[in-house]
Amino acid sequence: MSQPNTESTQTPVTGSQPIEDVTIVGGGLVGASLACALSGHGLRLSMVEPFPFESDCSPSYDDRTIALAEGSRRILAGLGLWQAIAEHSTPIVRIHVSDRRRFGTTTLGAAEQGVAALGHVVPARCIGQALAERLAALPDLMLHTPAALEDINVGENEVGLTIHSDGRDMAAETRLVVGADGAQSQVRALLGIGVRCWEYGQSAIIANVSPERDHQGVAYERFTDTGPMALLPMSGGRCALVLTVRDADLDSLMELDDRAFAGVIERRFGRRLGRMVQVGRRLAYPLAYWRSRADVRPRVALIGNAAHTLHPVAGQGFNLGLRDAATLAEVLVDAVRAGNDPGSDTVLGRYTAWRRWDQRRTAGFTDGLVRLFSNPLSPVVWARGAGMVAFDLLPPAKGLLSRSAMGLAGRLPRLARGLSL
Repeated sequence: MSQPNTESTQTPVTGSQPIEDVTIVGGGLVGASLACALSGHGLRLSMVEPFPFESDCSPSYDDRTIALAEGSRRILAGLGLWQAIAEHSTPIVRIHVSDRRRFGTTTLGAAEQGVAALGHVVPARCIGQALAERLAALPDLMLHTPAALEDINVGENEVGLTIHSDGRDMAAETRLVVGADGAQSQVRALLGIGVRCWEYGQSAIIANVSPERDHQGVAYERFTDTGPMALLPMSGGRCALVLTVRDADLDSLMELDDRAFAGVIERRFGRRLGRMVQVGRRLAYPLAYWRSRADVRPRVALIGNAAHTLHPVAGQGFNLGLRDAATLAEVLVDAVRAGNDPGSDTVLGRYTAWRRWDQRRTAGFTDGLVRLFSNPLSPVVWARGAGMVAFDLLPPAKGLLSRSAMGLAGRLPRLARGLSL
């Protein structure tokens, strides 16, 4: 894989550099997607990323995956990236939802919605490799890596930045800073932007597993007494497992050998796919929902996990962040075409007003699912079972949920509608 041009930070200098239009802090999947979307539209771009881009993208059994909604696939296609990613993807043709030891199931099918797939499961390394190769070819992007943002000084017409690289500080100026630097955002911290947070008392164990039977492109979402679990279809007959467990049970589950852990999966999931014949490397992380108290400040915007982090139920986190990037790109490109300042309050106001509904709806949906299916009260249990049965018999309701799951609900940016900027 080719490496992005980092010459600008190999011999950093003290003193201010030419002013940029947009500086993206964070070169992860969301930040890199924003850079690709903005390139070629007359903007001077820069990116600050603390970690060098990896060149080793060899596939392995333990590949971490991302569930891409159909709207996200369209965004990546609009950026010219999907062709390189598609060959590594596994389509989701059906979603099966059930409640362990309770009556009632529901299914969502691609054919019913007139699409080839509801989404795709893709190794994260493949998306990262496609983005890194594109970044390396962008003529209007100045990439600083490895480098860290040390300070922000917001002025009336520009933002002063202090970037640390190779043991030295460099001063830079930009009209707009975009924080795409994840849940522990340095941009957010330097500006003193707080977060609203609540913890679920749960952790997610993620691993790849191989069942006896082929998954046939079906993604399973199953609610259990300890939290939801998902099995997503992957290549080679594998499934990506996301198992939610109580924090008190985490250590004992992580210490189990592979056969014993496979037994846990089988007891919670059932034998729809037979036994679990192989279990890959397990990783775990705590679960919480939190949201930044402000998505924009004067000449600053937060996107992706820097602005919001969701429970992994329904797999909406990355898709929501990618819609952030696609929407911000559209707002900024339109502003530049109209001769407006991309960092102005008016421009950023358009962005946050546009994104508010989608962010709140998606966060409310995922949090509501967790709370609804964690409630053990008998009337609630009966009502949700009956609700799933009724829902499965109502095509209009299934259509609405399917479009939401595909990232196609509400007002969409041009890229998510299959259009160019």
